[in-house]
Amino acid sequence: MLIIVLIFVVGLAPACISAYLSIREDRAEKDCAPVSQGPSHRSLTRLLEGDGDLHYVDGMGYMIGDITCDLNARSPYLRCAINPMGPCDGCSAYAPKVFDRQV
Repeated sequence: MLIIVLIFVVGLAPACISAYLSIREDRAEKDCAPVSQGPSHRSLTRLLEGDGDLHYVDGMGYMIGDITCDLNARSPYLRCAINPMGPCDGCSAYAPKVFDRQV
């Protein structure tokens, strides 16, 4: 009889430990939720609202500048290494991507 009880305890121990750890992680995430909504979230929201040159591309996220330019940094913070702050219109280093047509 003692062996059967020991087998049940050893068999259920990993499940009980896993359940306890997942409950503990949920509590930790709830405690840290106000911290995760801190300054970085607010600055990104301000950036998204204020810049009209910001574009969303599926699979890549937000980018500023002309996304067809070969020199674009594909970043929400930096346009490119040549002209990081200025507009893409009239840039001397503008290099549009060339798309090969497959026949």
